[in-house]
Amino acid sequence: MVASSITTSIITMNVKLTETQTTILKAAAGRPDGNIEPLPTNLRGGARAKVIEGLLGRGLIADTDGHYLLTDAGYAAVGKHRPVPKGGQKTDIPDALQKLEATSRTIRPGTKLAAIIDAMRNPDGATIAQMMAGTGWQAHTVRGAISGMIKKKLGFRVISEKGLGGERVYKIDISTPKEK
Repeated sequence: MVASSITTSIITMNVKLTETQTTILKAAAGRPDGNIEPLPTNLRGGARAKVIEGLLGRGLIADTDGHYLLTDAGYAAVGKHRPVPKGGQKTDIPDALQKLEATSRTIRPGTKLAAIIDAMRNPDGATIAQMMAGTGWQAHTVRGAISGMIKKKLGFRVISEKGLGGERVYKIDISTPKEK
């Protein structure tokens, strides 16, 4: 039934999408140009307009010369990246630094996670106590953020070593990318 699939909500990358919207975005992300057309055959009339209106309103698609194309946010909503055109330019920036810069853009500035990452980017690193003071979190929460978000989700390589005072110091290593 179309109505039940439209009302079923799916949360993808912090964007609440209906099942139909998710299907459309995933299909478009698989196309080289990111075009949402052709839409599912069961999506007609007012339902079609509502789905497109919802995607436009969230900034997940853009109207380009009468075609609806995925935006970067649209690709991110389904866990994809915009395809790089063939013959794309190579940069002189090392791959590890490119990964660090690309990932850091997805972290909202001013958040507690951003504060932890900034502290760990310091050449001297940061201790759990310093990160606790900067965020107001307890030690187990800081360690969980390092393990779950920074290492696993964001893919940073984290160096943990004993400091001069015997306290463990955590750093983000940008010299080598983390192997998956």
